[in-house]
Amino acid sequence: MQLETYISDLLYRYECVTIPEFGAFLTQRVSATIHETTNAFYPPNKTVSFNEQIQKNDGLLAHYIADVEKIPFEVANKKIAKRVSILKSYLEQGETLTFKNIGDIVFNSEGKILFEPSNHLNYLTDSFGMSQFVSPKVTREVYKEKVESIEKVIPITVTPEKRKTKPYLKYAAVALIALTLGGIAGSNYYVNQIEQHNQLAQEEATQQLDTKIQQATFNLNPFPAINLNVSKQTGNFHIIAGAFRVEENCDKKISQLKAEGFKARKIGVNKYGLHEVVYASYEDRFEALRALRTIKETHNNDAWLSVRALD
Repeated sequence: MQLETYISDLLYRYECVTIPEFGAFLTQRVSATIHETTNAFYPPNKTVSFNEQIQKNDGLLAHYIADVEKIPFEVANKKIAKRVSILKSYLEQGETLTFKNIGDIVFNSEGKILFEPSNHLNYLTDSFGMSQFVSPKVTREVYKEKVESIEKVIPITVTPEKRKTKPYLKYAAVALIALTLGGIAGSNYYVNQIEQHNQLAQEEATQQLDTKIQQATFNLNPFPAINLNVSKQTGNFHIIAGAFRVEENCDKKISQLKAEGFKARKIGVNKYGLHEVVYASYEDRFEALRALRTIKETHNNDAWLSVRALD
């Protein structure tokens, strides 16, 4: 009788499988882990241990053997007892008991049982199909410690190193550091300039709208007056949803975001030739940061904040 096969089957479903008059195999759930040296990722699993103090027959193993082999429960208990007697004799002779896919059991010099679990099988059914993998080492940007000048778009100077990672990671890192340094060194001056620019733009837009309404008044006289609420995206704090080489993909992204309730739009082509799409633009930096945090938590963890004045 292949006792370890029956025990292995039961470990998938139960946390304790007892071998009467011998001991019990116990399982405990362990979360996913990362090996710091090898960068290996291991999925969640069940660790197996052995307790020789638990020897009372709970009937679980015998009932399972009886169902599989189509034999009476009493006969299954007798087969287990016979197998246990053989296992104990092997241990007393100093041999190592190997339970396939479970572990090895041996007596130590003090006559106590030592158990070494096997890691060849994951008994956690929630991790079915998952296997360990190794992630390549991540090469990060190297930035100068001292800011040489405050640029028009991003107030830092960056020294990029050659790497094969995606370019949008560089933009996100640059924008994050720019916001931090700007808040410490010269954010008040920069925000005042943005607010002045936004105020002028709003006044100009209002004048243009008034002119067009006056020109069309003669066509509207026969009809009741209509109040128009014009909403325009303003501000220099932009939550970036993505940057696209092909403008057609940019338009598709905008349609998708608008369908989901965002005030998405294009804000032009950046210096790398990519069409940038934003979730929305904000005049207040703190409001933009609050919106960015919400979007990263609920919609897109890769979203980032760009600070610049639009033409």
